[in-house]
Amino acid sequence: MMRVLVVDDDFMVARVHSGYVQRIPGCTVVGVAHSGVDALEQAAALRPDLVLLDVYLPDMSGIDVLRRLRTGAPDDPFVLVITAADDTATVTAALHGGAAHYLVKPFESKALQEQVERVIKVRGRLAGLDRAGQEDIDAFFGGRPAGAARLPKGLTAPTAQLVEEVLRGHDGDLSASECAERAELSRVSARRYLEHFVQQGTVTVRLRYGGTGRPERRYRWTG
Repeated sequence: MMRVLVVDDDFMVARVHSGYVQRIPGCTVVGVAHSGVDALEQAAALRPDLVLLDVYLPDMSGIDVLRRLRTGAPDDPFVLVITAADDTATVTAALHGGAAHYLVKPFESKALQEQVERVIKVRGRLAGLDRAGQEDIDAFFGGRPAGAARLPKGLTAPTAQLVEEVLRGHDGDLSASECAERAELSRVSARRYLEHFVQQGTVTVRLRYGGTGRPERRYRWTG
């Protein structure tokens, strides 16, 4: 049974999310918190397997709560960040802090169910392995499912996910330099991931012509 702690400053939203969780087979809500301090205290007392974490809390940022929950210990809970914050700085901080995924409000219950079920599968698979193969690890870290084609040599699943989140969160297209700045990567590195997505058909590219020199390549996520 996946034991879930729901954290949201809005009592009604917390109730709705708790209802979503209770309808997912194999899940139960063990606690509801409405502040950062309350979330940390309940997490320490209840030892949940999964925390649904809002970013906007009355006493501290949910990102700070995330960092305290994700200490690196084997029994740390998985954390799904669920928030209205869609700025790339917060998305990046959540990724660096160890969030399993990031959902922007509002969303359909199916979107939450898919991510919770992914955590259940990862948790169960980890418990059943003594050693993890590379395909298992790629699946755990949000890359392609086990058995799917791997990323090209030199590209990693977490960074690919970061670049994807930057593109998804931007209304319009981005150059490699603009994407690199938002993702806190080098331009060369960002360009490699962008061109990989173009080859996969999930990103379109257009050329913007200026005065002199080569036209600028502009990238847009299409999924």
